[in-house]
Amino acid sequence: MTIRERTQLLEEQILSPYAALSKNSAGRDRPEDECEMRTPYQRDRDRILHCKSFRRLKHKTQVFLSPEGDHYRTRLTHTLEVSQIARTISRGLLLNEDLTEAISLGHDLGHTPFGHAGERALDALYGAGFRHYEQSVRIVEKLENGGKGLNLTAEVRDGVLCHTKGREAKTMEGRVVRLADRIAYINHDIDDAVRAGVLEEKDIPREAEILGDRKSARINTLVRSVLENTTGSELRMDPEIQQAFDVLYEFMFKHVYLNPYAKKEEKKVPGLIGALYEYLKRPEHLPEDLREMAEHEGAERVACDYIAGMTDHFAVKLFQKVYVPKFWNV
Repeated sequence: MTIRERTQLLEEQILSPYAALSKNSAGRDRPEDECEMRTPYQRDRDRILHCKSFRRLKHKTQVFLSPEGDHYRTRLTHTLEVSQIARTISRGLLLNEDLTEAISLGHDLGHTPFGHAGERALDALYGAGFRHYEQSVRIVEKLENGGKGLNLTAEVRDGVLCHTKGREAKTMEGRVVRLADRIAYINHDIDDAVRAGVLEEKDIPREAEILGDRKSARINTLVRSVLENTTGSELRMDPEIQQAFDVLYEFMFKHVYLNPYAKKEEKKVPGLIGALYEYLKRPEHLPEDLREMAEHEGAERVACDYIAGMTDHFAVKLFQKVYVPKFWNV
């Protein structure tokens, strides 16, 4: 018996009837020989963790655009917090933690520079529309690994696609990631908003005080409520806790996500993204390794891919290179 086979036997013996067993995976678009050591979901996790798109998340905005200070969340640290919360829930519910982790690590690979402001800008520019969760799937299916993609399992791709809006994931692990994403960003964005002076802890609505008086307490309350109230394949919280969480969610949208002070720099994003898009949709301005793809899929599609993959810093640097006059050196 290989290490993988032993792990899959343990999955069968220990995990919930609602868990996605790796031996029952719907598989990959391109069949591969099994690994002797890792299950298919463990291999997917490793492929995501080692890909270039994952590394670039460390320089992509989460909420606060180009914040001064080293302790604000980036898209990468958000991803790691989602993964930890999702894994805790999955372990508590006896779900497949490896599948949960793979979906968590891959869920935001397609996010643009400048957070949701960049996403909205590309969505307005590109005729077919742009949604970061669809772009995350495009990255793992087509753009990574020199255009070959990562060839991930169907369950991981489905969880990534369904982590935010629209239909729910087919697996319970995918639905756990969707909930963990929301728990993570609401709570760590409070933390960052307090650090930025946008909020004070005392501003949090009284109806949400039942969740706790600090980030760790609130996350603990929410996760415990999920573990204690979930029945079968339906993720649930205690109604009182769910209502408090909904109040906190609405509060954050009003006071942080739509706050003019917190978002004052975002008004510059559409102009910057728009200028890059106009420049890059001319195939001769694309990097050489992307021009062949532009011939088959169109320069606008590939310009969108290229911009979505940029870090905040790279996008600003390219804009300056293209549009800001340089001083003349004699």
